[in-house]
Amino acid sequence: MLRTSIRVVGVIFLLAVVAGGYWTYRLVWGKPFNFDHLIDRQGIETLMDDPQLLTGLGIIDGTWLDFHSDKLTEFSLARRNANRERIHRFAEQIKEYDRSSLTPQQQTTYDIMLWTLDAQSRFDRFDWLTSGGLYPFDQLFGEHTSLPRFMQFSHSVYNEKTAKNYVARLNAFGTRIDQVLAETKRQAAAGVLPPRFVIDHVIKDVAKFREPAPPDHPLVTTFKEKLAKIDGFDKAMADQLAADAAKAVKDVVYPAYERIQATFEGFAPHATDDDGVWKLPDGDAYYAARLHQMTTTDLTPDEVHNIGLQEVARIEREIDAGMKAVGLTSGTIVQRFDQLSNDPRFTFSRDDAGREQILAGYRQILDKMREKLPTVFSHVPPQPLEVQRVPTYAEAASAGAYYNRASFDGRRPGTFFANLRDPHETQRWSMPTLAYHEGIPGHHLQISWAQNIKGVPFARKVLPFTAYVEGWALYAERLAKEMGMYDNDPYGDLGRLQAEMFRAVRLVVDTGIHAKHWTRAQAIAYMREKTGMVETDVTSEVERYIVSPGQACAYKIGMLKILELRERAKNELGARFDLKAFHDVVLDGGAMPLTVLERRVNDWIAETKAQG
Repeated sequence: MLRTSIRVVGVIFLLAVVAGGYWTYRLVWGKPFNFDHLIDRQGIETLMDDPQLLTGLGIIDGTWLDFHSDKLTEFSLARRNANRERIHRFAEQIKEYDRSSLTPQQQTTYDIMLWTLDAQSRFDRFDWLTSGGLYPFDQLFGEHTSLPRFMQFSHSVYNEKTAKNYVARLNAFGTRIDQVLAETKRQAAAGVLPPRFVIDHVIKDVAKFREPAPPDHPLVTTFKEKLAKIDGFDKAMADQLAADAAKAVKDVVYPAYERIQATFEGFAPHATDDDGVWKLPDGDAYYAARLHQMTTTDLTPDEVHNIGLQEVARIEREIDAGMKAVGLTSGTIVQRFDQLSNDPRFTFSRDDAGREQILAGYRQILDKMREKLPTVFSHVPPQPLEVQRVPTYAEAASAGAYYNRASFDGRRPGTFFANLRDPHETQRWSMPTLAYHEGIPGHHLQISWAQNIKGVPFARKVLPFTAYVEGWALYAERLAKEMGMYDNDPYGDLGRLQAEMFRAVRLVVDTGIHAKHWTRAQAIAYMREKTGMVETDVTSEVERYIVSPGQACAYKIGMLKILELRERAKNELGARFDLKAFHDVVLDGGAMPLTVLERRVNDWIAETKAQG
């Protein structure tokens, strides 16, 4: 652990020195002497402006280089405008290089970075956007839930400095919340208000957040747990810091949340039930830009919608066959899935004992998968994976599960968060697929693999292309089937098909809401009919698509592209096709736009053919 930290700190120090040398060289010669050097310098500039991103990556918190972990990232119109200027400046710097003179790896970096900057610049026309995107406060990852989640699960506490900085960040909540509220009010003045259900969620969530007495709030109790794990930490200091944290919650955090509630209670009378972004200024263009950014394709809303309809019809046939194979022959898909959902063989008790059984079950599933990974992957990343419960204050509106990446310094493991608001919502037959998607061979394996890539700029290890990342995780569900994980589990395979179905349905529902003016109720009814998922899960999903347009379309589009490329490689290479080698090609470059991934796989196919 110590050796890893020293190495990481040394790398960052070296990058800082190189960044300083960059400016000297540029003043003399006009541009950087190395392309990778430029990308690293751009990455450093971006990181230095984002204290929360730095902490989330887990690079230098608590070290002598830590200048940031007592601060929260600024949220303002000025920062948004500065980010937009930086995007254009970065693109011009990259274009100074002749792509043909770069190495193949550098050419991939060149393509990835220019694609990213171009996709971001497409949002310049929407002046009502904030530095945090569409709705800074929403029911899913709004500021009122993401900020406490960041403190609990991203801010590591392992020495006196990080402990004191935890309290300092709590005391910064007021300023940060006021910044976000100012931007939210600016949006409202421009005619951009969240839908009515979002406003209702925020009001309820903020009220629930303030229910515990400050010393009993999760922001304080989690902090005390972190302090207790530090070997040799002075008890008197720990007690004082815990008291300081409780005071910050009482004097700063709770009043800030009262201001959120007051603001949204003021918005409520003006809210509508128009849920799609078509209602916003230049909304159709905004949705097109979001689809491009999320799917990394130029598919139109109509094209995405039709792909979804085709996939829904195909998977529906497979589900029907699978149900008939286990004796479920009568009723609609919804009715037959309802039978499975209420079957005592597959349900858990609605208490903490049931919740513990669910967490233990996920860990067992992942342990079995871990044993089989070497059969389809050339190596397995070393980062550990934990399974935890979604924080209780956020679980009402959170998705069924999500993943939080491991820190680069090795102090924070990757974490698969399972939503246990009602254990009866979790069926045993649905658990394997969810574990494979969020854990291994899905998000945890792919993201950890990217963190360990050698010889590329740091940005290549962290850029989050949704179509690639989520496409891979959905591909991982299919891969688990091919690995034999469902051979003796026909009900688990039905869970896999249901999961694939609701990703296909997303293509229909997301475009339906944002391009075809579907209502929230219409989208919920369609998704319920086609997937057979319980209504609470369907409602959470649809509400997610409303506040994050286009994101849900990335899963299926990404999966279809990876499968298409794999089939192309199989057909062209024949007996020379190697699944492990294919996975190496897909994973070794880190996340990237699907267009760049396709070029990368095509190059690998050509090179393999040339080798004879």
